[in-house]
Amino acid sequence: MKLLSVNLGRPRAVPYTDQAEGLTGIDKQPADGPVRVAAPGPKGVGASGLAGDAVCDTRHHGGDDQAVYAMAREDMDDWERELLRTLPNGSFGENLTTTGLDVSGARIGERWRVGPTVVLEVTSGRIPCRTFQGHLGEKGWVKRFTLKGAPGAYLRVIEPGEIQAGDPIEVVHRPDHDVTVALQFRAATTDRALLPRLLAAGPALHPGALAAARKYAAAHGN
Repeated sequence: MKLLSVNLGRPRAVPYTDQAEGLTGIDKQPADGPVRVAAPGPKGVGASGLAGDAVCDTRHHGGDDQAVYAMAREDMDDWERELLRTLPNGSFGENLTTTGLDVSGARIGERWRVGPTVVLEVTSGRIPCRTFQGHLGEKGWVKRFTLKGAPGAYLRVIEPGEIQAGDPIEVVHRPDHDVTVALQFRAATTDRALLPRLLAAGPALHPGALAAARKYAAAHGN
């Protein structure tokens, strides 16, 4: 398991974002050298957990519980075959492009050591949006991505440090529950009856996802 690339975005004006200034940092490119990783602060205040990476819409992106976004190269390769186009590292807006690691199969609360010092914790899956669809230019992309059910993972920073392409990734903690990123994503999108199952992940779950699971469980007597 290793890191293929660390990808950073720069603000760019586009016609397909709801952000007031029309800017997005979704078009991420691989960095040449080490990148500093640290907790950015609460959502709405903090942006990306990676130094030099732009988050233009802090209403919906960034913050401590979405500090880093990882995508498996293997899942992107599947999309290349389906879409019949090349998808370079960073083209899904991911900060980390990995190989050898089942990112969407990771458990909520699972911790990864990336390189010698950085430790990240899995919090949730990525929900696709209009900006993602506009960036890729694929018709019906939000629906297609949702149905595939391999969203990649958001992570919070537990231990800061520097990372770079080629760094090894080690799973240093795997919780004993069965709530994976893929399960959380399905519960949030296509099968809300799964929401009560997310409660097993406890506070490691993204706070918004945890609140939604609690609300659903209370309303349905779970």
